Amino acid sequence: MPSSITPTADPARVLAMIMGGGQGTRLFPLTRERAKPAVPLAGKYRLVDIPISNCLNSGIKRIYLLTQFLSASLHRHVYGSFKFDPFTPGFVEILAAEQTLTDTSWYQGTADAVRKNLVHLRHAEFDYALILSGDQLYRMDFRAILQQHLETGADLTVSTTPVCREAVHALGIMQVDADRRIVRFVEKPKDPALVEPLAIPPEMHAPLGIQAPAPQFLASMGIYLFNRDTLFALLDNDLADFGKHIIPAAISTHRVLSSVFQGYWEDIGTIRSFFDANLDLASELPRFNFFDMSAPIYTRPRFLPASKINGAAIDHAIVSDGCIINHCKVANSIVGLRSLIDEGSHVTRTVILGADYFESAESIAVNTREGRPRIGIGRNTRIDCAIIDKNARIGDHCVITPAGKPDKVDHPLYFIRDGIVIIPKDKIIPHGTVI
Repeated sequence: MPSSITPTADPARVLAMIMGGGQGTRLFPLTRERAKPAVPLAGKYRLVDIPISNCLNSGIKRIYLLTQFLSASLHRHVYGSFKFDPFTPGFVEILAAEQTLTDTSWYQGTADAVRKNLVHLRHAEFDYALILSGDQLYRMDFRAILQQHLETGADLTVSTTPVCREAVHALGIMQVDADRRIVRFVEKPKDPALVEPLAIPPEMHAPLGIQAPAPQFLASMGIYLFNRDTLFALLDNDLADFGKHIIPAAISTHRVLSSVFQGYWEDIGTIRSFFDANLDLASELPRFNFFDMSAPIYTRPRFLPASKINGAAIDHAIVSDGCIINHCKVANSIVGLRSLIDEGSHVTRTVILGADYFESAESIAVNTREGRPRIGIGRNTRIDCAIIDKNARIGDHCVITPAGKPDKVDHPLYFIRDGIVIIPKDKIIPHGTVI
């Protein structure tokens, strides 16, 4: 039972582990050459910056990132972004999947990823382990979860968020009692007869701070706070995944509680969710506020020039550093680092991920002689409802739009997913191409 003396949350006693090893097939082709947490976000960030920044803003400065799939760019970004001085205790370190003399398998799931790294964790000094996903967009102070965890005497606290009925089939849904103890967990329920009993009772809306009149369900956010001993005990098996296996089994053996989060949260798991979350950031009142300096989002420091805009018409757009935008129209779009948009072009509802480098004059001259466009978007090109990956070369007089096409297309020059055209990284779209 919880103690009558309320303990004080100390984030210095928390060790965070961010899951970064998944293949990210639903985000293909953005994950064709990079891990999912390394996918660019909002012009200048990466998805992994979100959980790391939330940890740092919560006073949690010991962070492991567990990686496995196409992790080279993720490693470069993390090591180039998050460095502590010698007088600040803390670290952001990579724990990459590795084969050993006794185990040649790779990570089989989120729980298995942590289990395979217990050799590193057993000697670490921590009282609580915070498990996080590397591909979500939200701002959260983890000290609130820690405080509730201590006050309720929980063995394991699962962060949950209210969702509508339409979102239930894609998430793990929790049922809680009056004390917020989780009594039932169903992973991605689809049968209506199974879904209905999981709705939050109307009498619990007010205690949970829920104001929506429609039926609401508590969905797992993939954020778990374990007591140290509880984590080790629950991993003493072969179960692969926290959400599918560990948490449902723990409900009957441990004190598992829900911490309800009411703020904005988006799982960036599909091309559509990635696209919509980015475009929302360009709206006048985005649901996620990168301008909130009380809890800033950190990323790699770059020494880039300010963007140059030459007679362009820009409406509801984010323009990142190092861009050149010439006498064109850009609306409801994200313009990533080092992007070039040339004169006469019209870009709407498009996420441009930018470029990794500025193309030299010599390179531009060589490509021009050989009939290839330079990096960026050429002249008199129209792009609508698209994602342009890094270093793409899009020629003059091109048209890129999903209008009139199937929701899913695989083509040598492009892909269509969820009704959105994706130009892959480093791809060349010749002059005059119509997609």
